[in-house]
Amino acid sequence: MSDTDGFIDEVSEEVRRDRLFKQMRKWGWIPILLVVTLVGGAAYNEWSKARADAKAQTLGTAILSAIQLEDPSARAAAFDQIEAQGDRGAVLALVAAGDYTQDGNTERAISTLRAVAQDTALSSTYRHLAELKLLLILGNDIPTADKMARLQAIAVPGAPYRLLAEEQMALAEVSSGDTKAATQRLMDIIADGEVTAGLRRRVSQLIVALGGELAPS
Repeated sequence: MSDTDGFIDEVSEEVRRDRLFKQMRKWGWIPILLVVTLVGGAAYNEWSKARADAKAQTLGTAILSAIQLEDPSARAAAFDQIEAQGDRGAVLALVAAGDYTQDGNTERAISTLRAVAQDTALSSTYRHLAELKLLLILGNDIPTADKMARLQAIAVPGAPYRLLAEEQMALAEVSSGDTKAATQRLMDIIADGEVTAGLRRRVSQLIVALGGELAPS
């Protein structure tokens, strides 16, 4: 290679290096911005998790403190002071409603549960539980046909409280005198693969009380 060729190669290399530096000065901020964004996003996620955990812990502590109060009016006042939205608010309402019921404040329990059951913004898990508890409180104060229709909405396949709703439907059938349908429904509950030990025991006792026969285990 001649000196001229070597000189041309060196000049070409310098030109390429100069162009590269210019490009880096022009666009080099992009990878830096990406790194900052990724690091900032990770930090924000960790902060959000910590904040959510702190809120959940604070809510749990407040609920436990309210439950431990012996005076019913003091407990009600404590529940009123707790602020929670969304699913956490639903949990608070469900706990408070149970406490209202135990204290004999049935009307307040009913209104609290009805508000949760009718809030379509909430998860169906909370709405179904509120509706089920509401129907238990109302008992025979609502027509059997209305109760059966509302329980059927809870007993849909895959719903978490499906079998509990089926149990209440069987009890409603017993109350209306349709013991044959009630017994068959109870037998179906026992045969269900998701039945719990406690529910199986209750259903078995009811089947026997209705004159039915249990299959040998």
